[in-house]
This record gives sequence, structure tokens and C-alpha cells, in this order.
Amino acid sequence: MPTLEITIDVSDAARLGVAAHIAATVTLPEHAPVDHPIVCFARPSSSYTRAYYTHDLPGAGAGAQAAFHAARGWIFVALDTLGCDRSPEAEALDRERLDFATLAAAAHAAEQDILARLANGVLLAGYPPVIQPTVLGLGLALGGALAIYQQARHRSYHRLGVLGFSAVHTHPLAPPGGELVTVGWYPRDAGLETGWGEGAEPLNAEALAAAERSGRGGAAWAALAWGFHYDDVPREVVERDLRHYDAIAGGTAEHGDDGPWYARRTPERAARSTLTPGVVATEAAAITVPVLAAMGERDLVPDPAGEARAYRSASSMDLFVCPRMGHVHNMAGTRALLWERLDLFGQWCAAVRAAS
Repeated sequence: MPTLEITIDVSDAARLGVAAHIAATVTLPEHAPVDHPIVCFARPSSSYTRAYYTHDLPGAGAGAQAAFHAARGWIFVALDTLGCDRSPEAEALDRERLDFATLAAAAHAAEQDILARLANGVLLAGYPPVIQPTVLGLGLALGGALAIYQQARHRSYHRLGVLGFSAVHTHPLAPPGGELVTVGWYPRDAGLETGWGEGAEPLNAEALAAAERSGRGGAAWAALAWGFHYDDVPREVVERDLRHYDAIAGGTAEHGDDGPWYARRTPERAARSTLTPGVVATEAAAITVPVLAAMGERDLVPDPAGEARAYRSASSMDLFVCPRMGHVHNMAGTRALLWERLDLFGQWCAAVRAAS
């Protein structure tokens, strides 16, 4: 199936005063869709690149998500988050200004550019125009939070798939009998340089200090392996993944080379607020299109059944909890089961839109 690597200038949308680009990988079906075409824009979490969707990741399962959906007729577009690629340009961007508004505006501009190229038949030589597709937004963790924000602010998608993110309160789970980790709660408008003390961020500074005094923080963070990966994922894959997670959280991941699916930097200002209760609650409540909230059996969603109350304006809300899956869905042995559910959602959305 045809695959195209493109880089899109989003300088005007990002408004950072310097050049800004977003890289995307477009995976096309062998035969251009004619009836009810689906274009999916997929965003990774804060510690991954677009290759999370386009590569056959290590783990207990097999296959790449982009190829899976393209084989079923989707046009699958995986995008990097602005400022998270490996280019010198990304390193030059002001991290303080990579907030929700900037990241969403840049992504919306890139996606609209791709849709225009598809409609005009100029994305790939010889590939026919794709007219009036059903546009599906898909995002994992931070990518899900950004997709929610973007949909509420820009109306980018006809349908929305939120993966491994809670619009109520995203929080790492703990194994049975284990202790939940205490994480910082940062509001979206908090700058990177924040201190502790009266009136300062994080909002739960007292709870963080108490957890640090207890000495239980290290054990709690070690339990992340349980929530990120199910038991059938090889130990070496889990250890490698968590090493990268720790490195990027500490700002040192750019010095490693663990695979093209791992980001070398993260938009810290946006990423660190994703574990704050209700960080995109207002935007989630404003979404009117159908929503599918999907997550692993072990994930960052403490109360899957409670997600419906976040999308109070959505025309429909579907829930899927994938068995034998942790938070890193595309390394799970049941990854294809999640993709099948997404495919059913996409096909249903296209049919409903065509009928209306």
C-alpha cells in the first residue's frame, strides 16, 4: 500500500515567530476509496512519535495500526506533535509556548492542508481525489487530550476516538493491593517555571510533599509497569519502554536511540497537565460529534463507565475496554482487537454520515 512522508508548514497557525513544521506519514489503501471514504488523523502520546502508529511495535502482538486500517480502506494519517520531532527546528521552538492552544492550532492547520491535497488529487501523483470523507480524529493519552481540545475549538473532525485518556481524571492505576502514585496537578495555564508554596502550582503541592516524605513514591512509580503493559508483553520490552518514559520525563530522552517510535522531547507544558482532574472537561462537554472512548483493561482511566458523563453534548458515546491490554496499546497482544473495534466505529460513522 502507498505510504507518503510529508512535512507541512504550520508557522502561521502556530504564531511562534519562527518557522514551525509538522511531519506526517500518510498510509493509503491500494485502491482509492470511492463510497464513504474515511480519513483518520492519529496523534501519539507525549513520549511517542507518529511511528507509534506506522511501525510494527515490539510486544506480544504483531502488525502496524496504519497498515491495518489502510487494508480496510481507510486513509490513515499519523502526525507528530509540534516540537517533538528530531529536527534542529524543533529544538529551537520555545517550550514555554507549546501549550494546548498552540499545539491544537498547528495540528488543525496541518490536517486541513492534507485534506485539501486529498480533495484536489495532489497529495500523491496518480491518486484520485478523495471527496467529502468522514474525518476521524484519534489520539492516545496526551494525543487524546489534544484531540478533545482541538475538536471543541476548531471542529476538526466528524467523529472522535479517545484512547487511554480520561476526560474526567486520567491517573495511573496500581496492581491489586498496590498504592496509587501521587502526581502533580498543573492547570493548563501554568508556566514551566513554577514553584511550591502558598498560591503556587502544582495545585496539590501538599499531597506531593506528603508522598515524598512517606518514602513510598519510588515503589508507586515502579508499579507503572503493571498499568502500562499486560503480563504477556516480554519483560525486556517493558523495561525498555519504561526506561524511555523515565528519560523523556527527565528531559534526557533526546540522547538515546531506542527506536523511531520514541520521541526525543515532549511538550512539557501540555503533557504535565494531562493528569490534572478535568483538564479538558469544558472542551469534552462541548463536543457534539460521536465519541468512542477506548482503553486497555489496565490503563490510565480509573472509571471507564464514568467517561460518558464527560461527553454530555455528544450525539453518541461508545465505550470499549480491551482485554489483556495495558496503556501502551500498540505493544499489546490484543492490539488487533482494539483496531477491529475502531474499524467498526469508523465504518458506522461513515454510514451514519452518508445517511444523514
